[in-house]
Amino acid sequence: MRRKRITLSRALGWTVLAVVVVASVFPFWWMVRTALTPAADMYTDNSGLLPDHPTIVNFTRVLGLTTEAEARAAGGSGAHVDFARYLLNSIVYCALIAGFQTLFCAMAGYAFARLRFPGRDLVFGILISALMVPPIFTLLPNFVFVKELDLINTMAGMVAPTILMTPFAVFFLRQFFLSLPRDVEEAAILDGSGPWGIFWRIALPMSRGPLITIGLTTIVWAWKDYLWPLLVGRSEENRLVTVALGVFLQQSPNTQPDWTGLMAASTLSVLPVLILLIFMGKRLVQSLNFTGSK
Repeated sequence: MRRKRITLSRALGWTVLAVVVVASVFPFWWMVRTALTPAADMYTDNSGLLPDHPTIVNFTRVLGLTTEAEARAAGGSGAHVDFARYLLNSIVYCALIAGFQTLFCAMAGYAFARLRFPGRDLVFGILISALMVPPIFTLLPNFVFVKELDLINTMAGMVAPTILMTPFAVFFLRQFFLSLPRDVEEAAILDGSGPWGIFWRIALPMSRGPLITIGLTTIVWAWKDYLWPLLVGRSEENRLVTVALGVFLQQSPNTQPDWTGLMAASTLSVLPVLILLIFMGKRLVQSLNFTGSK
């Protein structure tokens, strides 16, 4: 077997790739390392890649599996995160947004790609122009709208602004629907299928790759959302994991923040999405290479 020659450009490319990987993974690794470090060693044990005295007490105390006295003895403030409830809230929040948004964006994308109606291009242009509007500009109008509907501190109010569609997802799916071969759709029309039947029976099954891409990216985006859930979901019944981390930090003394406990809670909050990407990452990469002829 002929071995590939290691050229200067190839070596430089691998070096740059290694630096990027290390720079991307190192913050996550340091978060896990800090979570496994006893609070007493926080400022003394900071030279190695592994803690000198690893412990899981930071995880048990933020989960409320230790008594308040044990948590304080471990260096904490006695505060804990009701992780099970907040995790369930985050899963419901992400599932509602990802599921409905992917479906509605697929409908809109197919309509802009295949249906002909007056003002179609104008409406699509207005929708795409929304990409240039920073999300912070729509924060106050959305809050007033949700407040007028009396949906503050409800899951419906939290998902209301993004459950229907986003301009990028509509644009992304429209471009894919434009690339679908028309021969299959024309054959379905000859068999008596209408636009709705073609969409459900032909367009959606052929769009599995792009739909997975939009669904996964929407889940990741929704999982890390913080500002909007903080404003609308302030009650414990609807609090998300990201908001709970901020509340946990506020419960610790300002003079000595509970960094080890916060890193343990942050590690737990990252695990669900990390597991999802590990199992679905290959499918996501494959779906990015889709073509209309598949």
